[in-house]
Amino acid sequence: MTRPPERQGGAPRRGGRPRPAPRRRPLDGARLTAYDVLDGVSSRDAYANLLLPQLLRERDLEPRDAAFATQLAYGALRAQGTLDAILTGLVSRPLTELDPRVLDLLRLGAYQIVDLRVPSHAAVDTTVALTRAIVGTGASGLVNAVLRKVAAGGDRAAWLAALGAGGDERLALATDHPRWIVEAWRDALGGDDELEPALLADDAAPEVHLVARRMERAALAEESGGSPGPWSPYAVRLGGGDPGRLAAVRSGRAAVQDEGSQLAALLLARAPLEGPDEAWLDVCAGPGGKAGLLAALRPGGVRLTAADRAPHRAELVRRALAGEADVEVLAADGREPPWAPGSFDRVLLDAPCTGLGALRRRPEVRWRRTPEDVPALVELQTELLAAALASVRPGGVLAYVTCSPHTEETVAVVGTAAARDDVEVLPVAPLFPEVPGIARGDFGQLWPHRHGTDAMFMALLRRTR
Repeated sequence: MTRPPERQGGAPRRGGRPRPAPRRRPLDGARLTAYDVLDGVSSRDAYANLLLPQLLRERDLEPRDAAFATQLAYGALRAQGTLDAILTGLVSRPLTELDPRVLDLLRLGAYQIVDLRVPSHAAVDTTVALTRAIVGTGASGLVNAVLRKVAAGGDRAAWLAALGAGGDERLALATDHPRWIVEAWRDALGGDDELEPALLADDAAPEVHLVARRMERAALAEESGGSPGPWSPYAVRLGGGDPGRLAAVRSGRAAVQDEGSQLAALLLARAPLEGPDEAWLDVCAGPGGKAGLLAALRPGGVRLTAADRAPHRAELVRRALAGEADVEVLAADGREPPWAPGSFDRVLLDAPCTGLGALRRRPEVRWRRTPEDVPALVELQTELLAAALASVRPGGVLAYVTCSPHTEETVAVVGTAAARDDVEVLPVAPLFPEVPGIARGDFGQLWPHRHGTDAMFMALLRRTR
């Protein structure tokens, strides 16, 4: 007897009617978005702080879901080292041999269990559903088994106890930093007294900081619902929300900028100057945040030149300075500048660096950077500083800035320049009497646990002849 063909949608019931296919629940939008951020970071070297806002705009998630996606994505990226230490003992082969998509899904699920204390059944079930849709049914069994073991081990405190790490390794796991960064921050802080609070503050989700460039700060605070920043007279801090939706930001009258970055621009503007004050230079200006504030801070008649080696970053600077008079934007390498020596009265060098001071806002950077990156950056910083000093006229001033507290990128680089007989170091702290705890010798150093900013380093130099 010939059997009738089965219809799509499921096995036939008695009487020849097909059984309907099981209906799968729709994927969780917040968790899927968080996964897509992790996947972009691991597979394409994307930056989470650029990718996530793009995905949130495209998917138009509800505010609550958007906030959860943000918490998941940034939190799992920050905690990657600790999560991997937990997962290593629960998977039968090295994590590097797993499908990268599966590893990202395991991190996403484990983070919910270990740090967010999402009920284990919800964290496991939703992650298994994502795995089934993204990778396949076979991988979902592995994810299910491993995450159940994670849940059985308890929260972060329980897992840290189970891992049995001590000393710097415990501190690295507890604060989600590679051990070499723990050591670098200890050196910059001068000991252990503030080390753990600094690292914990660096592991916390940061507030959004705005800068009022071409509007009153009070008006920006009212429009955004934020509060005035404690240090910069142009800063407003937000507890949450999407700053890109603000009319002031869309029009360019305000922008997103860490308050520490604002202080770096203020340092150059406040520095005492001998002689004329007519020409300012931002050497490594991309993407344009500091240049935009410098344009607003300069007195009338001052010409601002902003340069960046990468043409696409120079284009971002042009956009940031759109509508400003007496500005020039160049795609130029600060080590081989097209301008004549001694052309400028004030120069800002925000040098390329490891970015160890902005890990709160770029959580994946802590796992991308290695100690081997430092020497090449120090060489670049030293060359840029020498060229920038040549761009300053005698009596002019230069602000050297890095978003890293690493001693080799900061004190050591400036020390080399300061050893010249035509360079004088000017103390930073007296220019910021309203900012406590900023002094690092004659230099300035901001910290997330002291100031609620990125760990920005600042030095001020004067050409004496």
